[in-house]
Amino acid sequence: MADLRFWFDPVCPFAWMTSKWVRQVSAQRQYDVEWRFISLRLLNAHIDYATHFPPEYEAGHTSGLRLLRVAALARAEHGPEAVDRLYAALGAHVFEVPAAPGDAARRGTPGFVEPVLAEAGLPAELAAALDDASWDAQIQGETDEALALTGKDVGTPILHFRPPEGVAFFGPVISRLPADEDAVALWDHVVELASFPGFAELKRSLRERPQLPSFGVRTDEAGRTEDWHGGSRRQKR
Repeated sequence: MADLRFWFDPVCPFAWMTSKWVRQVSAQRQYDVEWRFISLRLLNAHIDYATHFPPEYEAGHTSGLRLLRVAALARAEHGPEAVDRLYAALGAHVFEVPAAPGDAARRGTPGFVEPVLAEAGLPAELAAALDDASWDAQIQGETDEALALTGKDVGTPILHFRPPEGVAFFGPVISRLPADEDAVALWDHVVELASFPGFAELKRSLRERPQLPSFGVRTDEAGRTEDWHGGSRRQKR
């Protein structure tokens, strides 16, 4: 069994940022990570998107579900390691480039996913799963599995360290990637805190946007983040 199970939706920026941090940690601690599926579209199936979310959210979450179908077929035909490669490639194309109008819906199309599959070393034929709703029962099952560990009032990502007996938690939600030397320290703090039986929640709603190119943030050669608005640059730190 893997050292860590990580439930992700490929269109969630916070899951992507946390996954980058987890990859930093796993490289230093030699953890084996199992990438599992949780769908924001299925989580919000009971919610009226028009009244609860910005206009592009429904298209984005639907694209996420469609991409998870592709990931499910990739895992069935090529094994769990294929999901590792596919998620890394998807995240790079979704979040590590500036966003453009129409991206939310475009990410659920063959024109988007086929080049990503090629980059991940997977056949383009897997894109046929985009429209195959027969995978939704499996994705729903893994979504339910994740929520059974944490409760239903959470989103993505969900982590389960040293399953089946180890600690499980939502998040952590981080907006920027730590330096390599800080990544493991942050991990140890999170796991120790979450391991206390009486601990339930630590949260603040005042936070910066995810420091990702898809949110208009770039990183200079010194590792400092910069916001880009209308062609003008404002250095943050």
